Amino acid sequence: MYKQIAENKRRTVIIIIAFVLMIVAIAVAFAWAYNDPWIAVWTTLVAIVYAVIQYFASGSIATAMAGAKEITKKDNPRFYNIVENLSITTGLPMPKVYIIQDSAPNAFATGRDPKHAIVAATTGLLDIMDDKEVTAVMAHEMSHVKNYDIRVSMIVFGLTCVVGLISDIAFRMMYYGNRRRDNEGSPVGYILILVAAILSPILAAIAQMAVSRQREYLADASAVSITRYPEGMIDALKKLQSHTQPMKSQNVAAASMYINDPLRKGFFNNLLSTHPPIEKRIERLENGKKNF
Repeated sequence: MYKQIAENKRRTVIIIIAFVLMIVAIAVAFAWAYNDPWIAVWTTLVAIVYAVIQYFASGSIATAMAGAKEITKKDNPRFYNIVENLSITTGLPMPKVYIIQDSAPNAFATGRDPKHAIVAATTGLLDIMDDKEVTAVMAHEMSHVKNYDIRVSMIVFGLTCVVGLISDIAFRMMYYGNRRRDNEGSPVGYILILVAAILSPILAAIAQMAVSRQREYLADASAVSITRYPEGMIDALKKLQSHTQPMKSQNVAAASMYINDPLRKGFFNNLLSTHPPIEKRIERLENGKKNF
């Protein structure tokens, strides 16, 4: 397991570097199209500043996007006590606990490190799962905290937002740039901007998928190691598999944070899903029962 964590960290560094290079490439395309090297400089600087802001504010942004509300022990003693017990078991600081008013069963963890962690679950998940299953799900989320997956998710979340912002700027620059009569930019540059604006969100989704899929397998296994009860995680996944409705508040950039894909199902979403198929996750746990 520790070997897999180290491998995931190395893969994450590679993906983050690829993200940065993609942003720089788009900035260079801007500069070429408009014959102005300062565009590349300013685009890169704005992207870096935006990514830093997203990194520090992303926990609040993610909970706001999901419509999550922070709770105390008196608001939901059952859920809060489960998280508190897991915090003691894992030796992690007590995270902030949130509940999302949504009938779709799901949960996520976010934050930049264990000291600033947030865990959340939907009312749908708390309604359909018993205590052992909720414990397994939250052990999965606490594993993301312990393995620093939440930091990686925050970085990828921020960079994905940056890519989306730059792609939007690219389309706007092309539209307004073409309306200017005095525009003498390079046609090749415009083509590069168009290609970058179309491909960059797809590449961002692929990067999210690469980061998230192996981490879900690892968090499932880590949850079982924490609870010492494989059936809890297996039963929880089976219930998630049988309740496939999407969440009301959806955001592609934040999809990888959840234990189950919160987006509406469709060919494109399935192709670039940030989550491995639940049946494969269950199969891995079933095959690994003897090792736990």
